[in-house]
Amino acid sequence: MNPLPQAARRRILALAALAAFAMPCGSALAQAAFPQRPITLIVPFAAGGGTDSIARDIAKVMSEKLGQPVIVDNRGGGGGSLGANMVAKAKADGYTLLFATSTFATNAAAEPKLPYNASKDFAPVAMIGRGPLLAVASPQLGVKSLADVRRVAATRSDGLNYCSAGVGSINHLSGEMFRQRSGLALTHVAYKGSGPATLDLLAGRIDLFFATVPTILQHVRDGKVQTLAVTSAKRSPLFPDLPTMAEAGISGFDITTWWGVLAPADTPAAVVDVLNRAVNTAAAEEPVKGRLLHEGADPVRLTPAEFRTTLDNELALWKRVVQGSNMQLK
Repeated sequence: MNPLPQAARRRILALAALAAFAMPCGSALAQAAFPQRPITLIVPFAAGGGTDSIARDIAKVMSEKLGQPVIVDNRGGGGGSLGANMVAKAKADGYTLLFATSTFATNAAAEPKLPYNASKDFAPVAMIGRGPLLAVASPQLGVKSLADVRRVAATRSDGLNYCSAGVGSINHLSGEMFRQRSGLALTHVAYKGSGPATLDLLAGRIDLFFATVPTILQHVRDGKVQTLAVTSAKRSPLFPDLPTMAEAGISGFDITTWWGVLAPADTPAAVVDVLNRAVNTAAAEEPVKGRLLHEGADPVRLTPAEFRTTLDNELALWKRVVQGSNMQLK
């Protein structure tokens, strides 16, 4: 075999060197590790509340795991819809995320004119944890069980009332579900937040409250409210002697509040997977894990697909509750 001419050999060696240089560079550019800059985690509620506190704990651990700052941006308003809309309209690159709660689903069911579609405009990333609500009564009502609630309600021509943190909140729709399943005459009284609702419950102006554990826990421990049941299918480790709604006579009642992270729809699956691992890790470590357990919730580890199924099921549940109510939808 005749050897290649020297000039041809030089050209082949030069092309080989160029390919060896270009391929790793091109591969790195095509597969640049996410994230390359800070991430914004939008919390659709005011700073300082329980949801905001959990979000900041999650953001801190995510920052450590991802190697980039995760910045909490509070955008309260519209029962969480203002912040949610910002994320729905954001670029689908994983750098703008929503810290969602169960109110994301209840609000979507109760408000038909939201500027976004809760099912189509978001990519579920990960659920952080979930826990039951507590059905509690004002001490002035003089009840100790749901059976007592039925007895007292039968003596009042106008029935009883229950409070919530606002129209479309999980407190509101849980109370509405209770009304539908129990057949009792109940009037909903909406407040601008759980704080003022709790104050009127303690004062005896409100009869019942389906409260999140962080909202009402201290008042339960201080003996200022009467616990009646937990809304989950299983009893809470924090309140092992407290019956579930089903055990107390209201069948098919399985409601939990949750926290999770959503991205804009069409965020690349590879980016969602990176974020899913970071959120799951954060939820399983301190301080988030301890915080959830302290407030009666359990850390949850779901894939994005599993979170999608869970979210779709909740949206369908709350839409059925709203359709069965006398709620005046806007």
